[in-house]
Amino acid sequence: MKIIIDADATPRRVLEISIEIAKSYSLELWTVASFNHVIDWSNHITVGDGSQETDLKIMSMASKGDLIITQDFGLAAMLLGKKAMAISPAGRIFYPDTIDSLLEEREIKAKYRRQGGRTSGPSKRKEQDNILFKKNICQIIDNALLSKE
Repeated sequence: MKIIIDADATPRRVLEISIEIAKSYSLELWTVASFNHVIDWSNHITVGDGSQETDLKIMSMASKGDLIITQDFGLAAMLLGKKAMAISPAGRIFYPDTIDSLLEEREIKAKYRRQGGRTSGPSKRKEQDNILFKKNICQIIDNALLSKE
């Protein structure tokens, strides 16, 4: 198992927590982001700033059993199809049986915005988000490691 972070939109604190956790479990951790983002990490891959370049790189790197941190529902859906696991920086675990409803909700909101409607953006990050993220990422890793025994 390796951890891959979609670092284009991942908060710094989530990067820090992820690095701590990867070290504590002795897991390989990679970050992937466009050259517009400066990530100081030895296992960092920089891609161009074209549409979906980060997602395509993550898809090519991900394997069954890997854990990817992303807030992109579309990327999460494709990763789940590869039997990888996905979690958002807010601590939301993506599951195969619920990803379709998230994608549908995303499409409904996008259609509403295209018609001139306004939707609220994400709320300001709170310490509770970091706590939930840390709890859930550890839960995912623990469950994955237990299932391999």
